[in-house]
Amino acid sequence: MTQDYETVIGLEVHAQLRTRTKMFCGCSTAFGAPPNTQTCPVCQGMPGTLPVINRRAIEYGIKTALALQCSVNADNRFARKHYYYPDMPKNYQISQYEEPLAEHGRLEVEVGGVSRAIGIQRLHLEEDVGKLVHEGSLETAPSSQVDFNRAGVPLMEIVSLPDMRTPEEAAAYLRSLRAIVVYLGVCDGNMEEGSLRCDANISLRPRGAVEYGTKVEIKNMNSFRNVQHALEYEITRQARALETGERIVQETRLWDPDKGRTVSMRSKEFAHDYRYFPEPDLPPLDVEPAWIERVGATLPELPAARRARFMEAYGLGAYDADLLTGSRALGDYFEATAQACGKPKVAANWVLNELLRELAGDDERALAACPIPPANLADLIILIEDGTISGRIAKDVFEKMYRSGEDARAIVDREGLTQVADAGELSAVVDEVLAQHPKVVLDWKGGKKAARGFLVGQVMKATAGKASPAVVNSLLDEKLPKV
Repeated sequence: MTQDYETVIGLEVHAQLRTRTKMFCGCSTAFGAPPNTQTCPVCQGMPGTLPVINRRAIEYGIKTALALQCSVNADNRFARKHYYYPDMPKNYQISQYEEPLAEHGRLEVEVGGVSRAIGIQRLHLEEDVGKLVHEGSLETAPSSQVDFNRAGVPLMEIVSLPDMRTPEEAAAYLRSLRAIVVYLGVCDGNMEEGSLRCDANISLRPRGAVEYGTKVEIKNMNSFRNVQHALEYEITRQARALETGERIVQETRLWDPDKGRTVSMRSKEFAHDYRYFPEPDLPPLDVEPAWIERVGATLPELPAARRARFMEAYGLGAYDADLLTGSRALGDYFEATAQACGKPKVAANWVLNELLRELAGDDERALAACPIPPANLADLIILIEDGTISGRIAKDVFEKMYRSGEDARAIVDREGLTQVADAGELSAVVDEVLAQHPKVVLDWKGGKKAARGFLVGQVMKATAGKASPAVVNSLLDEKLPKV
């Protein structure tokens, strides 16, 4: 059924900018403050107040535009977008319309080893609205309260062209876009707190058709998984409707992650007349080439370039390099560890397997609170590589490092965990293990390879994990054929 139709997807992504103050006033943008404690007459829309443009927000917008290969418009201006909603104090939103900050960009995404460029239609700045807090569910709430702390917070809206053809492609686009804004330091990328929000526009058309089908907008998606699942559901829903001759209605739908389906929110049969007109209280913005150049000079190495460099310079596979560059903070941590220990592949394994298992996440905040700095993890790896401790002991040492914040050498010295590599000392232990497990020896002679691993494990157990695996295996090579 769905194979008879081509899916057309475009995403509108709102990124909250990491400025300390709001878009047009000096109120704080810190998350989690008590309701209505971060407001002033300007962001409350009181008569007689005048907005002032946040210069840092403009710079963050330019920075993102350059990273997405957009053309930054020298002349752009803010406009008033009129509509009524209870959490919008002015009954209009200061946004950009005909003269946005930037246009005509592109973002490379990769799905299943195939890379494709997704077009960026525009990037513009605007202010956020407030937040409605309902008693219970929206449908049954006896009352609702309004928190205006978020009203006026700087937002950057990035609108893609309808170039995506699968839910997987849309999720990959969103992941790549999030990684870029986080690398740039312009947004923290926290989808659960609403710092990064995504609306999807989706339509279906018969394969080979040129004209687009009827567009449906999906809201309320706060994770990559939800974006993909919502689009998958909507493709199936629209395809079934088209097969039965049902007309697709232009509407806004909400994704219900608990029920795994979209539900109708409001009709959009006719386009909203937002009555845009230039914001009379703000002058046109003149973005000079020298300003763009200065901002461009601050661009960091972006995720795609870093991923390629990690694969070439450190010999990492595509999967590991992709994981390590998904977060700028994680990539920095890995690179510092790899350079300090000189064993990049080993460092990647420890970061991806042991460290991430302990951390609450891979973002800047999680790694800033990590009790093991890169230099200490590198020291642990060096102790393994030079034979001071075994890999098994190293995992115990790592756990103690994470709990206590101590360095590896201090723990190893205090607890006497240095690896036993003396063949004479270990020979007696190997003899004892062989004598205790004659059946296992016979199994090994019968061709069961797992029997040897069992014997190594018994020697490690008898030495509390301190025996050198290399020496143990050498002794078994010598002794097993003679038993």
